[in-house]
Amino acid sequence: MVSRLVRENLTRRARRFNLILDDVSITHVAFSPEFTHAVEAKQVAQQIAQRAAFLVDQAIQEKQSIIVRAQGEARSAELIGEAVRTNKGFLQLRRLEAAREIATTLAQSGNKVMLDAKSLLLNGELLFRNERSVLILV
Repeated sequence: MVSRLVRENLTRRARRFNLILDDVSITHVAFSPEFTHAVEAKQVAQQIAQRAAFLVDQAIQEKQSIIVRAQGEARSAELIGEAVRTNKGFLQLRRLEAAREIATTLAQSGNKVMLDAKSLLLNGELLFRNERSVLILV
């Protein structure tokens, strides 16, 4: 574009002096420091805008993830509530699972711990057995 305009201008001016230009080559182009600075500033601004757009996209995805997780937890709570209403044994099963998890954690630690069945809401259950220990609550 610039090269074409320069060629047309030079050809027109050269005709006044009866000169014919075959070709025009631009070999060195220098821009003012202000122009160079403006181009660099524009590139920096574009990079900042792209970074901001990326952060917005990332926030939107995180928001969606939180919403999906919350919906899953809500559905899980609904299913648990339904299971408790329809099957009274479900609550006892959950108690046993929680007690077994606590017993496993305590048995794997090197510490000695004394618990009664009331603290775990159980009555005389064998909770954990391995080669090192047996945990029975009464």
